Amino acid sequence: MTPIRRALAALAATTALVPLGATAAHADAGPPPSSMASLGDSITRGFNACGWYVDCTSRSFSTGDNSSVNSHYLRVRAVNPAIGGNNHNDAKTGAKSADMYGQAGTAVSQGVGYVTMLIGANDACTGSESSMTPVSTYRANIDSALGRIRSGLPNARVSVVSVPDIHRLWSVGKGSVSARTAWSLFGICQSMLANPTSTAQADVDRRARVRQRVIDYNTQLAQACAAYGPNCDFDDNAVFGYPFTLSQLSTWDYFHPNATGQQALASVSYAAGFHW
Repeated sequence: MTPIRRALAALAATTALVPLGATAAHADAGPPPSSMASLGDSITRGFNACGWYVDCTSRSFSTGDNSSVNSHYLRVRAVNPAIGGNNHNDAKTGAKSADMYGQAGTAVSQGVGYVTMLIGANDACTGSESSMTPVSTYRANIDSALGRIRSGLPNARVSVVSVPDIHRLWSVGKGSVSARTAWSLFGICQSMLANPTSTAQADVDRRARVRQRVIDYNTQLAQACAAYGPNCDFDDNAVFGYPFTLSQLSTWDYFHPNATGQQALASVSYAAGFHW
């Protein structure tokens, strides 16, 4: 079974992810773009995909140029060589949804024809459950960023990628001593990953609420993209539903995708969005 089929199968087993009619129509992608930019956080920066606690933009699923990842950029370049070198990684490690307006402004200044946006992991992955970004605030931040793109780049295609399922991160890593040690040592995503081996009801319920927050973020992404119009395409939760494995995570933090994880992310997100 291909990765995208596995993603769709996993998605079918997950209920109430997106309200009926909330997703954007899959419009004709039009001619392949000759420039692109990526917005997001450390995932889009390829953090820990090639070195110890450093960004590795060459391995970004979106704008990277490493052939092993086969990013969106390389897939577009294969059909439109004119995009060569016109790939801008505007993401920032540590970014949250509140940073998308500024990143959108950078993409507008670059005059690109294609934009990817993956944001929300840091809005949910905080020091505690109480510090997660409220859903209404998240939506306002997304609307603000998309509005800036639509105004400044009215003809650009925008691919909005769903936030990965961080509950699965806990599920695949909780049995690993190395993963648990890294999560604790570096204070990673404690809203979800605190007390990873606990089966106490309070911890089970907390993890469920954090997962629900990610689902709620993805619902807002779907609705915001639908409101944007046909130039915006949401991935219909393909990335959220993708059953990633521990082997696709960096062994330095057991949180960020390694090069293999970035490759899977590129494949799943590209197949579920605009592609040429």
